[in-house]
Amino acid sequence: MTALVIRGGHLIDPAAGIDALKDILLKDGRVAEIAAPGKLKPANGTEILDATGLTVAPGLVDMHVHLREPGQTHKETIATGTAAAAAGGFTAVAAMPNTRPVNDSPETTRWMQAPERGAVVRVFPVAAATRGLKGEAINDYAALKSAGAVAVSDDGLPILKDSVMREALTAAARAGLTVIQHAEDTRLTQIPGMTAAMNAGPVAFKLGLRGWPSEAESSIVERDIRLVTQLREARPHLHVAHISTAAAMNAVRQARRSGLRVTCEVTPHHFLLTDEHVGLYDTHAKMCPPLRSAADREAIIEAILDGVVDAIATDHAPHAVHEKEVEFDLAPHGIIGLETALGLSLRWLHREWKMPLGRVLSLLSAQPAALLNLKGRGTLAMGSFADLVVFDPKAEWTYRAHEGKSKSHNSPFDGWTMQGKVRWTISEGRIAYDAESA
Repeated sequence: MTALVIRGGHLIDPAAGIDALKDILLKDGRVAEIAAPGKLKPANGTEILDATGLTVAPGLVDMHVHLREPGQTHKETIATGTAAAAAGGFTAVAAMPNTRPVNDSPETTRWMQAPERGAVVRVFPVAAATRGLKGEAINDYAALKSAGAVAVSDDGLPILKDSVMREALTAAARAGLTVIQHAEDTRLTQIPGMTAAMNAGPVAFKLGLRGWPSEAESSIVERDIRLVTQLREARPHLHVAHISTAAAMNAVRQARRSGLRVTCEVTPHHFLLTDEHVGLYDTHAKMCPPLRSAADREAIIEAILDGVVDAIATDHAPHAVHEKEVEFDLAPHGIIGLETALGLSLRWLHREWKMPLGRVLSLLSAQPAALLNLKGRGTLAMGSFADLVVFDPKAEWTYRAHEGKSKSHNSPFDGWTMQGKVRWTISEGRIAYDAESA
């Protein structure tokens, strides 16, 4: 592997406490040296990237994506999904297990990481917490971890039974894994013949769509926190995926004050959009959990700004065009998000809401890496993996979904103005994305 120097850029590495002009030498897939501008003496033949006027940061880490492979390659593949990740500045993604077949075995976990999948950046599988995502019997977490799983989850479905969730939290703590919970009481949202399509409220009433009550989320979060409290001595780590309601966020806030290992993530669509964006049955605004009220959105923003939120994740959920171009009730939940997360976060969290750039980048890199215990990622400290994103923080650009790297184009942000254009994404010392040749 050849050496590479990133020269003249402004390095922002929240985990290492660096915010200064630096040159960086990458060698053998690792960060070999960081020095003041002009101080590095690279060997002959070293490739040099001129980052003058650009920001250099640790590669972004998305702890919640759906790559659809195995089984649904008409929506996305590991190759196309990771290409989209690289275009968005991500160098590591955690792939959820609701594939076909479900990733509930060491064999499937290893298959997802095999070189034959053509991943452009590193894929870290999240294995199913229960067999077949059925919520009945937990899997062998130690074996899954040995195969490369970084967490367990039944994402797409909740673990409803108290006894099963208790067992999952206990076993995961023993194995050193996090339990990522999809907080949805399906007894309130999936009544046969009356599946909820969007947030319960005036908009759903006006459109004649069955509403999804906020209690379906908050009740599961509150139940899980009670279990974590009862299991306090075992120190389980509960991570709540894609929180969307004020009540659920308040429960997490209180759990943190009590010293429990309870963390959470939010998505850009939940801190930027509300149920009003459904408009006239726009299926690109249909996701799970649904877009919520303006009050819920404000609570999410407040939690990001005051530090309750641990990570920004995309919940990248690609669907083919024909799957979304149907009646709202029949359309699948989910949107893509890997190519817009950085641009939206910089545009709104940093520029509009004045969140320091380092804090925004930490939510997208260092903090999710720490939550998944990804050693040597989310930072550019000496010896860490050579995972970087180099972007122009001042550049404004317009997102066009059909021009993206993802196989699918189901985004409500098509046509939106973004802030911060990715110039290069470097994964373990290799250029995974170059804007000029993209």
